[in-house]
Amino acid sequence: MPEDIVIEMSHVSMMFNKSSEKIDNLKEYLIKFCKGNLRFEEFWALKDITLSIQKGESLGIVGLNGSGKSTLLKLVAGVLSPASGTLQVKGNIAPLIELGAGFDVDLTARENVYLNGAVLGYSHREMIEKFESIIDFAELWEFVDMPIKNYSSGMVSRLGFSIATANLPDILIVDEVLGVGDYKFREKCRERMEQIINRGATVLFVSHDQKQVEEVCSRVIWLEKGRIRMDGTCSDVCRAYFEA
Repeated sequence: MPEDIVIEMSHVSMMFNKSSEKIDNLKEYLIKFCKGNLRFEEFWALKDITLSIQKGESLGIVGLNGSGKSTLLKLVAGVLSPASGTLQVKGNIAPLIELGAGFDVDLTARENVYLNGAVLGYSHREMIEKFESIIDFAELWEFVDMPIKNYSSGMVSRLGFSIATANLPDILIVDEVLGVGDYKFREKCRERMEQIINRGATVLFVSHDQKQVEEVCSRVIWLEKGRIRMDGTCSDVCRAYFEA
């Protein structure tokens, strides 16, 4: 992979199995499973994706729900492995995909900072050094020792965003998370993202908001039914997609 390329996808496809029949309860599922009567259909979320992303590039990804956007991001983040094709990624990743997905709801915010930091590959020492700034940014000092099962969804998302962006990543993956919290906090999130981008991070950005895409991205791909329909400048692709 060339030195200036940080993400390289070559003929990548991703397939899931989905049930071809309705099963009403667990008992029925287990009976069919034991008898070998479960029937599945193949669903190709991505089909033959070839894509190169340069270091420092801000790539927007647009498309209707179910077009494969989140699947592509999860492949890059290492959450999923492709069914076929090759994928190479260089550098550490901050995945803002499902904020708070790695939290233990019975633990406090204080405990989850260290737990989630470990999941993201940060050392315990790094999280000790960043702890105060994480809670400051999330504005959660009043609730830092409360189990997060008592948090609102917005509070959980704020904590997740703050942890994921506490260190400067090489690659920032953003999937519809700029709606976190109130307007003031969304502005903080946008400013932090700008800081990360200005320091040279590569960005993969998914949003249904045309204005956000145009503010963040210089290049955009349009996914349709798992395939790249269009790849070009932000203005050209956004005009074609949002005005279609």
